[in-house]
Amino acid sequence: MSLLKEFCAENMTLVPDAIAAGAGRIELCDNLAVGGTSPSIGVIRSAVAYAKERDVAIMAMARPRGGDFAYSEAELAIMLDDIAWARSSGVTGVVFGCTRAAGPEKNVLDEEFTKQLVEAAKGAGSGPARDMAAVQVTFHMAFDVLDADEQLKAIDTLASLGVERILTHGGPAQLPIEDNLEHLRELIAYANGRLTILPGGGINWKNAESVAASLGVSEVHGTKIVQL
Repeated sequence: MSLLKEFCAENMTLVPDAIAAGAGRIELCDNLAVGGTSPSIGVIRSAVAYAKERDVAIMAMARPRGGDFAYSEAELAIMLDDIAWARSSGVTGVVFGCTRAAGPEKNVLDEEFTKQLVEAAKGAGSGPARDMAAVQVTFHMAFDVLDADEQLKAIDTLASLGVERILTHGGPAQLPIEDNLEHLRELIAYANGRLTILPGGGINWKNAESVAASLGVSEVHGTKIVQL
């Protein structure tokens, strides 16, 4: 089984080199210094045009700012607009994540906002978006601010909404990915094929194959997932 390597790209700068080095899918964003925000429409169109000729998928980030993942109604409207424009530009999918506070130091999945964003990606509801092809959805590392019990609930909800994958480090960002393998295995087992658990954060071209083999996954993600 071949390993799909998803390269996280800031704008178009490294997209050609990443594809040449073996990236099979691109997560396209801006401002990696804050974990990635929505790329411009011009960048999306350029990346889609380049990647399509090489049979490489483009997943566009929909995130209005850095910081936490609890968004206002105004920010939700921005994300819905970003998704509509990304779909009209021919992306394979979109990437987002929404949580909300549910008490001191406790975050839960924002089910209502997530549902609206998934529907925007899939073309549900009314309006011109229904005439565009549905796209895939990745729920990004906002997942990692949830505690273990809430993560399992989130998997159930996201799977029921039709989300294709969850990008997760499997634990605190400061820990190496190898320290999180046990929890990642638990998440993969719980998902049980309902959606894909996509490991990322600390996976690079040197350890990608060993991490994937240890987890039994066919997709991995990172900013250094291929050797440039």
